Amino acid sequence: MMADSGSEEIAVIGNTDLTSAELENNIKNTMVEIEKWTSLLRKMEISVGEAEKRTGKNTVNMQEIYTVYLIETRPVDAVTEGIIPAPDSLWRRYSEFELLRNYLLVTYPFVVVAPLPEKRAEIVWHKLSADNMDPDFVERRRVGLENFLLRLASHPVLCNDKIFYIFLTEADSRLKAMNAAFRVKNPDKRFTELKHYSDELQAVVSQLLRVRARVADRLYGVYKVHGNYGRVFSEWSAIEKEMGDGLQSAGHHMDAYAASVDDILEEEEHYADQLKEYLFYTEALRAVCRKHELTQFELEMAAQDLASKKQQKEELVTGTVRTFSLKGMTSKLFGQETAEQREAKLQVLEQQIEEGEEAVKEKNTESDEFVKTAWIDIEHFKDQKDRDLKEALISYAIMQISRCKKGIQVWTNAKECFNKM
Repeated sequence: MMADSGSEEIAVIGNTDLTSAELENNIKNTMVEIEKWTSLLRKMEISVGEAEKRTGKNTVNMQEIYTVYLIETRPVDAVTEGIIPAPDSLWRRYSEFELLRNYLLVTYPFVVVAPLPEKRAEIVWHKLSADNMDPDFVERRRVGLENFLLRLASHPVLCNDKIFYIFLTEADSRLKAMNAAFRVKNPDKRFTELKHYSDELQAVVSQLLRVRARVADRLYGVYKVHGNYGRVFSEWSAIEKEMGDGLQSAGHHMDAYAASVDDILEEEEHYADQLKEYLFYTEALRAVCRKHELTQFELEMAAQDLASKKQQKEELVTGTVRTFSLKGMTSKLFGQETAEQREAKLQVLEQQIEEGEEAVKEKNTESDEFVKTAWIDIEHFKDQKDRDLKEALISYAIMQISRCKKGIQVWTNAKECFNKM
């Protein structure tokens, strides 16, 4: 669905050799051209109608429960004489939505691609469920996925993408083929492990933050109960003569303890923010992994293109075609090329091979340099993370010990007040 002129304009934007002024001018021209295109929403109604739990086997042949979402589309111009046709529909998993967004991020690096709703319930508060199979959470995610598709369909560039259109309309293997197209053949094991580490770190820190949120809720309740103790003791002291002073003093200790909860929770938020920083760092780690995959993918594509050109040269020199091709069929139907034509094509291929070898060399250098510099920074990040989290957790433990000591001191003081009655 992407218009040829639009593709050419976008290719110009991706040219890193342009100056900033030229790039800005090209972007302006592109946006003018984009405004002429028609939004997909003017041609098609798009919705995510419902969600459904299913059971199946994952990639390691283990049983799993997952959720699928029903995408419904209907051509706008199909509504005639008040008759609304049934929509076309297909089911997609959340992972397929992720695959689509990753493809768009790689293909359109100059576009701010709309975000997906959260895959699993992260830092929840009070009575919100953290279960990603919870009906309320699934419904919120369904609404978020529909909003994601509508934003893509209304975007002047993304709405014309062919893969996006296939995602909406065709439930065949093309989406998996798209995934294979961006899957490197020889991934670096270190970056694969780093991606897994990032996912595990995110899961652990998220769980820790959820536990901390529940503890904070309970802590707040305990402190407020002490405030109730203070109120009761103060009211009681008003009707007692001999015990009044002791009860009133105990009530003051309880009130002071209850009033300190806001400062304590504010201090706890400081430690929570330190954990959240590393929760967000996990996405930065995955971004480094994606960049490496893209660099490796470009290297493999350049090597594959070079191999293809060399094979074409060999076939041209020997006159033997190893694989079926339109060129080989036309040669059989209309006769062989003249010597002059072959020589001209051979010169073009030799030039292309020379350029291809240079491109592979550059991509190799770029990939090696990226791995070298990225891994130095990753090791620096790991050292920094270990120091920061160790310091934060020790400080958090010290704070909790201090808080408990204050609680014991409050009740020790209250005990002394009671003894004096």
